[in-house]
Amino acid sequence: MGLDYYNILKVNRNATEEDLKRSYKRLAMIWHPDKNPTLKNEAESKFKQISEAYEVLSDPQKRSVYDRYGEEGLSDMPPPGSTRGGGREDGFNHRNAKDIFAEFFGSSPFDFGPGRSMRSQSDGGGAFRAHTDGGTMPSKKPPPVESKLPCSLEELYSGSTRKMKISRTVFDANGRQAHETEILTTVVKPGWKKGTKITFPDKGNEQLNQLPADLVFIIDEKPHDLFKRDGNDLVTSRKVTLADALGGTTTVNIVTLDGRNLSVTVENVITPLYEVVVHGEGMPITKEPGNRGDLRIRFDVQFPTRLTMEQKSALKRVLGGC
Repeated sequence: MGLDYYNILKVNRNATEEDLKRSYKRLAMIWHPDKNPTLKNEAESKFKQISEAYEVLSDPQKRSVYDRYGEEGLSDMPPPGSTRGGGREDGFNHRNAKDIFAEFFGSSPFDFGPGRSMRSQSDGGGAFRAHTDGGTMPSKKPPPVESKLPCSLEELYSGSTRKMKISRTVFDANGRQAHETEILTTVVKPGWKKGTKITFPDKGNEQLNQLPADLVFIIDEKPHDLFKRDGNDLVTSRKVTLADALGGTTTVNIVTLDGRNLSVTVENVITPLYEVVVHGEGMPITKEPGNRGDLRIRFDVQFPTRLTMEQKSALKRVLGGC
């Protein structure tokens, strides 16, 4: 499978160049080996992965290859100016992680001169805090910020692409507070249910010396005029007169959530709470592609409020032997 560069850099697959830069700056400040003397090996490994992820995703050509073929696809890309070799043994030429870091922060961003404390450095926007033994470790991540994402039943039936505009507070590498807006895009898959969560890593408000919170959208189902959802089934109601209920054949015409005309014929006598099940006409089942739940049609028999003496007598003659 190879490395998941998007997960390493804590961005989604639609991340812009600014998203990549901002996330790289934050994570590089957290995991720079000089800032983690008690976690040297772990920090060095993470720091190199963060740099590698940024290098690939910030290069349109490499990102395109990675999106199509994964990390393994990059092994077929020769380094610039050569047909093979250089950089990694697989042919992918990496810049030095420290060189990438220096492009953002300068060559010696962590040198502490006389009188400069860890506190003064961390207040400059780096998301780290001191160990009791003098080292550093990443700040705790705050709880995710949750918001509802209302979806119509049609959207949950057929799927849709949703765009959400967010506004949040961020801090730049120098610790200055700023406000930014962004359009987040997600694909609502057919069959998703109320309560399904969509997570955008690190897209919540930032606070000084803390990791940014994740932003979580929770699917909420809007009421529908015709259908109600019951698990993977769709339920709809139809009113019929007593005469139609007793008369034998009844035809119900339904427009489905994807706009098809569905005709259902009932040949039995319809009693109160009678239900007809149409298999495979319910909601898509997300974990079973190609399969759907059922459509359940419930009948509400409308009884007359008054009958004449003649009507009562006629009913007794007809139904007396039933």
